[in-house]
Amino acid sequence: MTLLIIGGSGFLGSELVRQAAAAGQATAATFATRPGRTPGVAWHALDLRDPESVEAVMAEVEPRLIVNAASSQDDWAATAEGPVRLAMSAARYGSRLVHVSSDAVFSGDRVHYNESCVPDPVTPYGAAKAAAETGVRLVHPEAGIARTSLIIGDRRSVHVRMVHDLAAGARSGVLFTDDIRCPVHVADLAAALLELAFSDARGVHHLAGAHAISRHELGTLIARRDGLDASRLLSGLRSDSALRGAIDVRLDSRVTQHKLLRTTLRGARQFLAVPD
Repeated sequence: MTLLIIGGSGFLGSELVRQAAAAGQATAATFATRPGRTPGVAWHALDLRDPESVEAVMAEVEPRLIVNAASSQDDWAATAEGPVRLAMSAARYGSRLVHVSSDAVFSGDRVHYNESCVPDPVTPYGAAKAAAETGVRLVHPEAGIARTSLIIGDRRSVHVRMVHDLAAGARSGVLFTDDIRCPVHVADLAAALLELAFSDARGVHHLAGAHAISRHELGTLIARRDGLDASRLLSGLRSDSALRGAIDVRLDSRVTQHKLLRTTLRGARQFLAVPD
C-alpha cells in the first residue's frame, strides 16, 4: 500500500518521509515549491488551494494512507479549506487520513486540554486550524486528527532557529516566561503519526511532549544543547506584550500515549538534555 505525505518537503513532513522510507514503506510525498531528496520517494507538486491539483495527485498516487503535515500560517484557503478538500478526496478514494492540527485551536483559558475539549481559538491561524478539524471530521468521519505543539529538532525548526538568532544577536526580542506549551521532538511526532496512520484510530488525538515549559526555558535548553550562550536570551512576559494569542496551553496526551502508541512522546527536558 502507498503512503502519501502531504507537505513532505517541510520540517515535519521530511521526517515523516525519512522514517517511512527507512522502514521500506512505499511512499509518495507532495511539495509546494521544491521536492525533497529522499531516495525511492515519488514527489508530486501540490497546491491544496486548487481542487484540480488535489484530484490530480490523488488519481496518480491512489494512496491507501495519507498524513497531512502541510502547514501555512497566513493562508486561510490552504490552512482551513485545503485539508477539507483533501479529506473529501480521501473519502472518495477510501484512503485512511491523519490530519495534523495544532494547540493553536485553544484559547488557553482553561490551561489543561485533553482530547475532549472543544476548540475556542483566539487567532486567525487557530481559527483556520479549528475550521479544518471540523471540516475534515464532517466529510471523512473515519479520519484521525492529531493535535500537536511546538515541534523541535535541528535548525530547520523555526523555534530552534529563533534561539540561534537571538543568541547570536542576529535578531532582537525576548522569550516569554509565562508562555507555556508542551514541545515535542520531530522524530517522536513523526513516529507517532505513522503509528496512527497504520491504525484504525479515528477522531482527535493529542501528540505533544510530556513536559509543559515556558518559551524561555525551552530556549535555554536549546542553547545549552547547541553550545550557545544562554545568558543572551532575554526574558519577558507575554501578558505585558501586545501580541495576540493564548498564553498557557498544555495538551494532555496521556490517553493517546497509553492507549494507542508504542512511541514515547518525550518531554523537552528529556530530548534536550545535555549528557554529563
